[in-house]
Amino acid sequence: MKIKETPLKDCYIIEPTIFEDERGYFFEKFNEKKFEELTGMNGHFVQDNVSRSSYGVLRGLHLQKGEHAQAKLVSCLEGSVWDVAVDLREDSPTFGEWFGIELTAENKLQLYVPRGFGHGFAVLSTHAVFSYKCDNFYNKESEGSVKFNDPDLDIDWKVEEKDAILSEKDQNAPGFKDKNF
Repeated sequence: MKIKETPLKDCYIIEPTIFEDERGYFFEKFNEKKFEELTGMNGHFVQDNVSRSSYGVLRGLHLQKGEHAQAKLVSCLEGSVWDVAVDLREDSPTFGEWFGIELTAENKLQLYVPRGFGHGFAVLSTHAVFSYKCDNFYNKESEGSVKFNDPDLDIDWKVEEKDAILSEKDQNAPGFKDKNF
C-alpha cells in the first residue's frame, strides 16, 4: 500500500497495491503495521460501519467530540462518492481547510480522516456503498456537526445543492463559526 499526503495535516490517501490476473484481483485493504510505520499515526480500528445511499445523498459534515473523537478510514465499495474532510483542530496549521477526493469501487482509494476532523460525502453514482473504519466507538452524546454549505468553508460537493438529499440533522447543522466541534 502507498500512503499519499493531502494538503491537510495528518490526513492521508491510501492507495492499495492491486494484483490482477485472469481470475480477478487481490489487494490488502489495510495493514495496521505498515500504516503506523508510514504515517506515525495510530491505525487501530474498533468499529466498522457501512452505508448505502442513492445519487445526491449528502452526509455530513459529522464528527465525534472529546474523548469519543474518532479517526476514520473511509472507502467506497460500490459506485462513487465525493469525500470531504475538514480540519477542525484549532491548533492545526490547516484549521478550517478542506480536502475532497473521489472515492470509487474502481480506484479502491481510501482516505484516512484523523480525529478532530469533520467528514462528509456526496453520492455521485446512482447508488454507493460506503465503508467507515473507526478507531473509537460511536457515542451519540458526543456528536458534532458543521453545516455542509457553510460559506466560510465554501466546499464544492460536486452535486448541485438543489439535488442534495439531506437528513434533518444535516439541514439544521450549526455553522463553522458556531464551533460545534
